[in-house]
Amino acid sequence: MGFPLPAALRSGYALFGRRDDLTRNQDPLVPPSGLYVDEESDGVLVFREENQSCAFWGIPLAELGRQDPPVVLSTGREWTPFLERMSLAWVELALTELLLGSQHYDACELPAARLPALHTLHTRLPLPDHPMWASWDESPIRWYAAPGRLLRHDGLGNLRWLHATARTPAALAALHADLPAAWVR
Repeated sequence: MGFPLPAALRSGYALFGRRDDLTRNQDPLVPPSGLYVDEESDGVLVFREENQSCAFWGIPLAELGRQDPPVVLSTGREWTPFLERMSLAWVELALTELLLGSQHYDACELPAARLPALHTLHTRLPLPDHPMWASWDESPIRWYAAPGRLLRHDGLGNLRWLHATARTPAALAALHADLPAAWVR
Protein backbone atom coordinates (compact mmCIF):
# COMPACT_ATOMS: atom_id res chain seq x y z
CA MET A 1 0.00 0.00 0.00
CA GLY A 2 3.03 2.23 0.12
CA PHE A 3 3.06 2.67 3.89
CA PRO A 4 3.54 0.39 6.91
CA LEU A 5 0.45 -0.79 8.76
CA PRO A 6 0.20 -0.04 12.50
CA ALA A 7 1.35 -2.85 14.80
CA ALA A 8 -2.13 -3.28 16.34
CA LEU A 9 -3.69 -3.74 12.89
CA ARG A 10 -1.02 -6.26 11.81
CA SER A 11 -1.33 -8.16 15.10
CA GLY A 12 -5.11 -8.38 14.79
CA TYR A 13 -4.91 -9.74 11.27
CA ALA A 14 -2.35 -12.31 12.46
CA LEU A 15 -4.66 -13.41 15.30
CA PHE A 16 -8.11 -13.11 13.69
CA GLY A 17 -7.59 -12.73 9.95
CA ARG A 18 -8.39 -16.35 9.13
CA ARG A 19 -11.16 -16.74 11.74
CA ASP A 20 -14.29 -16.21 9.67
CA ASP A 21 -16.39 -17.16 12.73
CA LEU A 22 -15.00 -14.11 14.56
CA THR A 23 -14.64 -11.66 11.68
CA ARG A 24 -17.21 -12.21 8.95
CA ASN A 25 -20.74 -12.80 10.31
CA GLN A 26 -22.31 -9.32 10.27
CA ASP A 27 -19.84 -6.48 9.71
CA PRO A 28 -16.92 -8.30 8.10
CA LEU A 29 -13.26 -7.60 8.35
CA VAL A 30 -11.82 -6.61 4.98
CA PRO A 31 -9.22 -9.19 3.91
CA PRO A 32 -5.67 -7.79 3.82
CA SER A 33 -5.71 -7.78 0.02
CA GLY A 34 -8.92 -5.68 0.14
CA LEU A 35 -7.69 -2.88 2.42
CA TYR A 36 -8.22 0.47 0.75
CA VAL A 37 -7.97 4.19 1.42
CA ASP A 38 -11.06 6.40 1.35
CA GLU A 39 -9.50 9.37 -0.43
CA GLU A 40 -12.60 11.59 -0.11
CA SER A 41 -12.07 12.00 3.64
CA ASP A 42 -8.50 13.25 3.90
CA GLY A 43 -7.55 9.58 3.80
CA VAL A 44 -8.86 6.79 5.99
CA LEU A 45 -7.57 3.22 5.71
CA VAL A 46 -10.75 1.07 5.68
CA PHE A 47 -10.46 -2.36 7.35
CA ARG A 48 -14.10 -3.30 8.09
CA GLU A 49 -17.44 -2.88 6.28
CA GLU A 50 -21.03 -3.48 7.31
CA ASN A 51 -22.44 -6.39 5.29
CA GLN A 52 -24.56 -4.10 3.05
CA SER A 53 -21.91 -1.36 2.86
CA CYS A 54 -23.91 0.92 5.17
CA ALA A 55 -21.01 1.55 7.55
CA PHE A 56 -17.23 1.51 7.42
CA TRP A 57 -14.48 1.38 10.07
CA GLY A 58 -11.02 2.73 9.45
CA ILE A 59 -7.87 4.40 10.67
CA PRO A 60 -7.06 7.98 9.62
CA LEU A 61 -3.89 8.01 7.52
CA ALA A 62 -2.52 10.75 9.77
CA GLU A 63 -2.62 8.22 12.67
CA LEU A 64 -0.92 5.29 10.90
CA GLY A 65 2.40 6.08 12.56
CA ARG A 66 1.00 5.15 15.97
CA GLN A 67 1.35 1.56 17.20
CA ASP A 68 -2.30 1.41 18.38
CA PRO A 69 -4.13 4.21 16.52
CA PRO A 70 -7.70 5.42 17.00
CA VAL A 71 -10.51 3.99 14.87
CA VAL A 72 -13.17 6.05 13.13
CA LEU A 73 -16.60 5.12 11.77
CA SER A 74 -18.59 6.36 8.77
CA THR A 75 -22.10 5.72 7.54
CA GLY A 76 -21.39 7.36 4.22
CA ARG A 77 -21.24 10.89 5.56
CA GLU A 78 -18.34 12.01 7.68
CA TRP A 79 -15.90 9.96 9.74
CA THR A 80 -16.54 10.11 13.49
CA PRO A 81 -14.60 8.69 16.45
CA PHE A 82 -15.41 5.04 17.23
CA LEU A 83 -12.81 3.72 19.70
CA GLU A 84 -9.61 5.33 20.89
CA ARG A 85 -7.38 2.34 20.06
CA MET A 86 -7.29 -0.31 17.33
CA SER A 87 -6.76 -2.99 19.97
CA LEU A 88 -10.18 -2.10 21.45
CA ALA A 89 -11.74 -2.22 17.98
CA TRP A 90 -10.47 -5.81 17.61
CA VAL A 91 -12.22 -6.75 20.86
CA GLU A 92 -15.44 -5.06 19.73
CA LEU A 93 -15.27 -6.75 16.32
CA ALA A 94 -14.79 -10.23 17.83
CA LEU A 95 -17.57 -9.72 20.40
CA THR A 96 -20.02 -8.40 17.79
CA GLU A 97 -19.32 -11.15 15.29
CA LEU A 98 -19.51 -13.85 17.97
CA LEU A 99 -22.78 -12.44 19.33
CA LEU A 100 -24.55 -11.90 16.00
CA GLY A 101 -23.26 -15.15 14.53
CA SER A 102 -24.35 -17.30 17.45
CA GLN A 103 -26.93 -20.04 16.97
CA HIS A 104 -28.35 -19.10 20.40
CA TYR A 105 -28.88 -15.39 19.66
CA ASP A 106 -31.92 -13.28 20.47
CA ALA A 107 -32.81 -9.59 20.80
CA CYS A 108 -35.49 -7.40 22.32
CA GLU A 109 -36.42 -3.80 22.94
CA LEU A 110 -35.38 -3.52 26.56
CA PRO A 111 -37.98 -1.82 28.77
CA ALA A 112 -36.50 0.66 31.26
CA ALA A 113 -37.98 -1.45 34.06
CA ARG A 114 -35.58 -4.30 33.12
CA LEU A 115 -32.39 -2.23 33.40
CA PRO A 116 -31.88 -3.01 37.12
CA ALA A 117 -32.01 -6.75 36.38
CA LEU A 118 -29.54 -6.34 33.51
CA HIS A 119 -27.10 -4.55 35.84
CA THR A 120 -27.65 -6.91 38.80
CA LEU A 121 -27.31 -10.19 36.90
CA HIS A 122 -24.53 -9.22 34.49
CA THR A 123 -21.11 -7.61 34.75
CA ARG A 124 -20.33 -4.67 32.50
CA LEU A 125 -17.29 -5.46 30.38
CA PRO A 126 -14.44 -2.91 30.46
CA LEU A 127 -14.93 -1.80 26.86
CA PRO A 128 -15.59 1.95 26.56
CA ASP A 129 -18.95 3.24 25.34
CA HIS A 130 -18.93 3.50 21.57
CA PRO A 131 -21.43 4.53 18.88
CA MET A 132 -23.88 2.26 17.11
CA TRP A 133 -23.40 2.83 13.40
CA ALA A 134 -27.07 2.37 12.45
CA SER A 135 -28.37 5.23 14.58
CA TRP A 136 -26.80 7.70 16.95
CA ASP A 137 -30.06 7.40 18.95
CA GLU A 138 -29.12 3.76 19.64
CA SER A 139 -25.80 4.81 21.14
CA PRO A 140 -23.84 4.16 23.17
CA ILE A 141 -23.16 0.47 22.95
CA ARG A 142 -22.30 -1.24 26.24
CA TRP A 143 -21.26 -4.87 26.73
CA TYR A 144 -22.23 -7.21 29.59
CA ALA A 145 -21.51 -10.82 30.49
CA ALA A 146 -22.39 -13.51 32.98
CA PRO A 147 -21.36 -17.17 32.98
CA GLY A 148 -22.48 -18.58 29.64
CA ARG A 149 -23.95 -15.26 28.45
CA LEU A 150 -22.85 -12.30 26.34
CA LEU A 151 -25.06 -9.22 25.98
CA ARG A 152 -24.86 -5.96 24.05
CA HIS A 153 -27.03 -3.05 25.21
CA ASP A 154 -27.61 -0.43 22.51
CA GLY A 155 -28.82 3.02 23.48
CA LEU A 156 -30.03 4.84 26.55
CA GLY A 157 -33.15 6.57 25.22
CA ASN A 158 -36.34 5.34 23.61
CA LEU A 159 -34.49 3.09 21.13
CA ARG A 160 -32.94 0.75 23.67
CA TRP A 161 -32.12 -2.74 22.35
CA LEU A 162 -30.58 -5.75 24.01
CA HIS A 163 -28.78 -8.35 21.92
CA ALA A 164 -27.90 -11.56 23.71
CA THR A 165 -26.42 -14.99 23.23
CA ALA A 166 -26.01 -17.95 25.52
CA ARG A 167 -24.06 -21.19 25.24
CA THR A 168 -27.11 -23.45 25.08
CA PRO A 169 -30.84 -23.19 24.34
CA ALA A 170 -31.54 -23.80 28.05
CA ALA A 171 -29.20 -20.96 29.02
CA LEU A 172 -30.96 -18.66 26.53
CA ALA A 173 -34.33 -19.65 28.03
CA ALA A 174 -32.97 -18.80 31.48
CA LEU A 175 -31.83 -15.41 30.19
CA HIS A 176 -35.34 -14.81 28.81
CA ALA A 177 -36.77 -15.66 32.25
CA ASP A 178 -34.32 -13.31 33.97
CA LEU A 179 -35.12 -10.43 31.59
CA PRO A 180 -38.76 -10.76 30.53
CA ALA A 181 -39.41 -8.75 27.37
CA ALA A 182 -40.77 -9.14 23.84
CA TRP A 183 -37.84 -11.20 22.57
CA VAL A 184 -37.64 -11.57 18.79
CA ARG A 185 -37.32 -15.38 18.75
